[in-house]
Amino acid sequence: MRVLAIANQKGGVGKTATAHALGVALADEGCHVLLVDVDPQGGLTGACGIKDCVGWSLVELMESTTPGVPPLPKVIRSLTRRLSLIPTHSALAATEQNLVARPGRERTLKRALAPLWGYYHLCLLDCPPSLGLLTVNALVAADAVLIPTQPQAADISSLNPFLRAVDRVRATLNPSLRILGILVTFYDQRLRHHRDILEALEASDVPVLRTKIGRSIRVAEAVATGESVVSYSASNPQAEAYRQLAKELMPWIGR
Repeated sequence: MRVLAIANQKGGVGKTATAHALGVALADEGCHVLLVDVDPQGGLTGACGIKDCVGWSLVELMESTTPGVPPLPKVIRSLTRRLSLIPTHSALAATEQNLVARPGRERTLKRALAPLWGYYHLCLLDCPPSLGLLTVNALVAADAVLIPTQPQAADISSLNPFLRAVDRVRATLNPSLRILGILVTFYDQRLRHHRDILEALEASDVPVLRTKIGRSIRVAEAVATGESVVSYSASNPQAEAYRQLAKELMPWIGR
């Protein structure tokens, strides 16, 4: 099972929409995909239509010190035939604080997910917009990180601190972690400053994915219905962009 963290310390860059839509698109391609909501805001959980998960969520998995408690089959929610979700709720914020005093705190998520190795082709971790212990746990558990970012000056300026954090995790906790690529979101090729920032990114040392995600009101409408844009509006250009992103990632997944 490949594990991909979708992370950036900057909020509003499309992490949750990307995790959901990419998961749906990859499932449509035949991959067995597990989504994991690592954000205490529970955006991915809500976007998948899960209203109540207290007692059976990532919170309980990460709080537990007893292997197999709670049982994983009761925590994992089946969304479609090849797409599942480990949901979360707001108590995950307290879980993050509780981790501070726990030995091996950075590997808590990796240990919680270990029994699932071999059951899925890909696990997608939707991370909070921070560099806290939850994001560090996701980076330690991951084989690679995908970094969504808007082509705006404020968003680009936040990339360097995040890239340095990835380097620290690689140096001290997860030497096999790689940057799969930067995913440019909310991109409008008609805007000169978007094109200029994209050109600067592509000239840097960090890989930039070929696929670009644009803007569409259909993405927000899909969230309100508990769907991703890929299933909600299949002909929408952003649905097609996420399908192209899925195809771009397939060789890395090994499919």
